[in-house]
Amino acid sequence: MPYYQRHIFFCLNRRDDDTRPCCAAAGAEAAFEHCKSRVKSLGLAGAGKVRVNRAGCLDRCEEGPVCVVYPEGVWYTYVDASDIDEIVQSHLQRGEVVERLRLPGDAPERG
Repeated sequence: MPYYQRHIFFCLNRRDDDTRPCCAAAGAEAAFEHCKSRVKSLGLAGAGKVRVNRAGCLDRCEEGPVCVVYPEGVWYTYVDASDIDEIVQSHLQRGEVVERLRLPGDAPERG
C-alpha cells in the first residue's frame, strides 16, 4: 500500500527569458497554495490520503499552467481557484477525473 493515496504535483517553474511560457507566470504558485489549503480544510491531507507538492519544470510548458495527479498519471491545466476546487473535490476526494480540465496525451485510463 502506498504511503499516499494520491499525489498532486504543481509545476512552479519560472523562466527568466521569454523563449517558452512558464507556469509560474500563469499563477501556479497561487493555485498550489489554494490546493494545499483546500486539501487540508477537507481533511484529505496526510499519510494514506493526499499530498500536494511543488515541482520544477514538468515540460508541458505550452499547455500550462499544469499539475499532475498520481498514481493515475492524469495531467490537468487550470485557469482559476474554481478549477482547482473541482480537481480537489472530484479527483482527489472522489477519484473522478475532471475531463474538461484534462490535458490531451496523458496516461490512458486504468481498467
